[in-house]
Amino acid sequence: MYCEGTKTREGRRLTREDLDEAAPNHPVQLKHRGAHLIWYNSRAFALAGVTVDTPDPPGGKFIRRDGALDGCVAEKANEIFYKVMPMNASPSQFQAGVALIAKQMTAAGLTSVHEVECSPPFLAAYQDAYQAGELRFRVYVLVQGYSSIYTALKNGGIRGGIGDEWLRIGGAKWLADGSAQERTMRMSTPYVGRPNDYGILTMTQEEIDQAADDADAHGFQIGIHANGDVAIDMVLKAYERVKARGPRRQPYRPRIEHCSLMTPDLLARIKRAGVVPTPFYTYVHYHGDKWAEYGDEKMRSMFAHASFLEHGIPVAGASDYIPGPFEPMMALQSLVTRKDFAGRTWGANQRITVDQALQVCTINGAYASFEEHLKGSITPGKLADFVVLEKDPHDVDPDAIKTIKVVRTVVGGKTVHSLE
Repeated sequence: MYCEGTKTREGRRLTREDLDEAAPNHPVQLKHRGAHLIWYNSRAFALAGVTVDTPDPPGGKFIRRDGALDGCVAEKANEIFYKVMPMNASPSQFQAGVALIAKQMTAAGLTSVHEVECSPPFLAAYQDAYQAGELRFRVYVLVQGYSSIYTALKNGGIRGGIGDEWLRIGGAKWLADGSAQERTMRMSTPYVGRPNDYGILTMTQEEIDQAADDADAHGFQIGIHANGDVAIDMVLKAYERVKARGPRRQPYRPRIEHCSLMTPDLLARIKRAGVVPTPFYTYVHYHGDKWAEYGDEKMRSMFAHASFLEHGIPVAGASDYIPGPFEPMMALQSLVTRKDFAGRTWGANQRITVDQALQVCTINGAYASFEEHLKGSITPGKLADFVVLEKDPHDVDPDAIKTIKVVRTVVGGKTVHSLE
């Protein structure tokens, strides 16, 4: 299991001993930006009752090194720490977070976002910010499929789509495997240099089937996090079975969040089932130091925007912020060049044109939330959401697209960001 910290000052991995030295008497939790891998100090392990002999739970691992706890914990094994290290932010702090990120994202040129796997306090924060006039962009929400809020919505007879043009609850999300950039996603072939490591599944086929059945029965769009080809195959099996039941009130448009590693068979099945994939759109550029763990051949089939478009699949873009940067200009550059920060190219066959990249980031994103009639193009009758750029991305060096400034962002006909 890979548990490396590649962005430390020394470029080395973190250890439990590092955290013990910094805070010997208090429990410490240090999350990787994707939160699939989390580091703890000895005090946190003690409070959670985890020892080197504690067995790994289904869908998770306590990483061990030289017969001792390493400090790194992967995937669902982190759940045991929740009770001893709870989140304690206040509603006002959550609201302030929404107000801040709304400023940052609209300054970057975002007019709509999808909040996928939204927790109860996060949803409350969006509502509080909306009522206070601090919600500068539009938000489409997929709530946590395993959360109390999803249960409450179902029990109240509420179906997906409730809300308005600013804040709408559309569906629910589950997680079937690990992470691409944290190298825990579940694949049919092993990671480079780790012949026995195929990644982690966090749901069984039965659990995935139940999630798909439940969302469909209650009128919610479903999105399941699946990165590796094994996990994607399992999710597609569930979606194919649901789709085979026949027509429903609205088109069956399930999502696969991330949908990272493709095969020809998976592409054909995604097209037939009407699935919307949402691969990472800034990852190739930002996380280039991770891709050697997959190798050149796999990278020809990862974040496969070109392959999706060639198959007529309405692939949408996604940052998965905070694991990936949200800036859409970086996304355009990454999609067009497939180059990382160091100038290395990963999967050149998956490059797409500027026009195709704009399509992925606009109308296809609207399609992913059943909102293509409202947004995604500058068309009479649609919402007045648009941005003004300093330069035309068609006219600049593709390696400089991310440097183009957003001069103005307009949402609902109102300027919410301006350089002037």
